[in-house]
Amino acid sequence: MNSQIRLATAEDAAAISQVIIQSLRHSNAHDYPPEVIAQVEQSFSPEAVGTLIDQRQVFVATLDHRVVATASLDGDVVRSVFVDPSHQGGGLGRQLMATLESIAIDAKIAVLRVPSSITAEGFYTRLGFRKVRDEFHGAERTIVMERRMPMLADRG
Repeated sequence: MNSQIRLATAEDAAAISQVIIQSLRHSNAHDYPPEVIAQVEQSFSPEAVGTLIDQRQVFVATLDHRVVATASLDGDVVRSVFVDPSHQGGGLGRQLMATLESIAIDAKIAVLRVPSSITAEGFYTRLGFRKVRDEFHGAERTIVMERRMPMLADRG
């Protein structure tokens, strides 16, 4: 299959929404109760995703021109990293993160932060992020993690 990472467009909003909701229902449902999943889903309707595309640097990974993963950068914060369940474990999430990290380094961002789900904590840990603290929003636990950007940290 032919994969590509590119900036998202408004036309991608429905496909991004579908990837996120499928990932929430399949992967995140192991770590969060149904009411938390339903609440988070509301933040990722096609309309809401369209607004996020206007506010953040949103990227998609495509396979044969079909959106199968997404990630975004909001200043120094990584947000909304989701991979379609049928494509998880294939490296698309790592490729998206490498894209975001490259942009952060170019923007001279010294520390990249991510509010991780319980589900994704191991993924971010393998990428060099470390846990800073837990945050709770009702029943939803978020793990705030960060990673110093190598090129800037190496400069002292």
